Amino acid sequence: MTGLDSPTNTPIPTPTPAAHDATARDAPARPRATLALTSAATAVALMTYTAPMVTLPDTASALHTSLSAQAWLLNGTPLGLAALLLVAGSLADDYGRRRLFLSGTLALGLTTVLGAFATSTWQFTLARIAQGAASAALLASSLGLLVTAFPSPRGRLHATAVWGAFVSGGIAAGPLIAGALPSWRVAYGVLGAAALLVAALGTRTLTESRAPRGGRPDVLGALTFGLALVSLVAALTLGRDGWLRAPVGLLLAAAVVLIALFVAVEHRVGTPMIDLGLLRHPPFLASAAGGLFTGLAVIAPFSFLPALIQQTLRLSPMDTAWLLLLWSGLSFAVALQVKHLAGRIAPRLQLAAGFTLHAVAVLTMLGAVGSGSWTRLLPGLIVGGVGSGLLNGALPLLAVDSVPRERAAMGSGAQQTFRYIGSSAGVALTIALATSSGTLAHGADVALLVSAGLAAVGVASMLGLREG
Repeated sequence: MTGLDSPTNTPIPTPTPAAHDATARDAPARPRATLALTSAATAVALMTYTAPMVTLPDTASALHTSLSAQAWLLNGTPLGLAALLLVAGSLADDYGRRRLFLSGTLALGLTTVLGAFATSTWQFTLARIAQGAASAALLASSLGLLVTAFPSPRGRLHATAVWGAFVSGGIAAGPLIAGALPSWRVAYGVLGAAALLVAALGTRTLTESRAPRGGRPDVLGALTFGLALVSLVAALTLGRDGWLRAPVGLLLAAAVVLIALFVAVEHRVGTPMIDLGLLRHPPFLASAAGGLFTGLAVIAPFSFLPALIQQTLRLSPMDTAWLLLLWSGLSFAVALQVKHLAGRIAPRLQLAAGFTLHAVAVLTMLGAVGSGSWTRLLPGLIVGGVGSGLLNGALPLLAVDSVPRERAAMGSGAQQTFRYIGSSAGVALTIALATSSGTLAHGADVALLVSAGLAAVGVASMLGLREG
């Protein structure tokens, strides 16, 4: 993503009117239409992201995917998201948020349709990675468009709350749509068509905005960062067959070296993807940590839980989707109401509350997968849904408020990058724990305990960060 004027600047200045998007003066944004289109596209992107939650067993069977390789079927999209969100935010601010939003939405539609025709694990994984890359362009530019369309603090609060709710809404709708349709291939065809429709509507609705810095895109930074993520996820995926094996150690070492190279590149390049000086700014740190632990502790276990439910409790994909709706539907409802907490509870404290509720939720689920009864999951799904809603409602506002207004796409992309880094690593870790700890029931309990521990670290990180 982008930085400020200099990679070493740590203060976050209040932008002057001159710093705002020049194009916005020539073509005023249409706030309600912009909110509707960006929220709809975000929901479709999250539907595509979550569809495999209930179709994983059927997809793995159709593609002859081994148990250990199933992590790649889930991880393709978050890997593409995490690798490209930073550079997507940079491109959105510099070259046009509308342009990148429409390109990303169009690409999401095309790559999702292509995924429906995959005949092997590697083809489907590549399609999912491409969907993640397209979603990165869409998501990173969405909040930038909203900040331009809603310049007042009150308007921005309303817009980010609605947008955050549609994140939860997409998570809720994806499994339902995938479970209701005749096959996973049809589901991807329908979701691809929905993305193409939103792209077509956006060409007539959205107004361009940008905040150019000059300079070239940080290609080397994007390359080193993306390769570091691939190495990390590959190591966690292979770890299921033995954490002390040479390939796992080499991949982890490669990830560390590549991250070090990325940091060196960001210090030297003229227009870095992310200003590393922001890491000394408490609100930005809270935003990054909130995204990371949301991915690790919340998204990861709930991504694999539906597959576990189907395999152990023998529920159909549609029944599993309805059960999961209790969690994701509550998340949507709560996220819509988070705007009423503004001014009374700081976003980082809302995040701490969300992580606390998630930890309580997964602890109540211990033993549920092996109990033979889906009703044992209900208390955890209810409490977890409320916690997830608090997280999804607070994260977007914290993302745009932690950076200057003209760098809103950067703030959004940075937070979501950490979110999907956590998701990619967490899914691989969750599957490794759940499938290598004896029975699936025992493995599920181990994964849930780890999720609770990670959520507790998330709480500590939020409470330990003070407002800057």
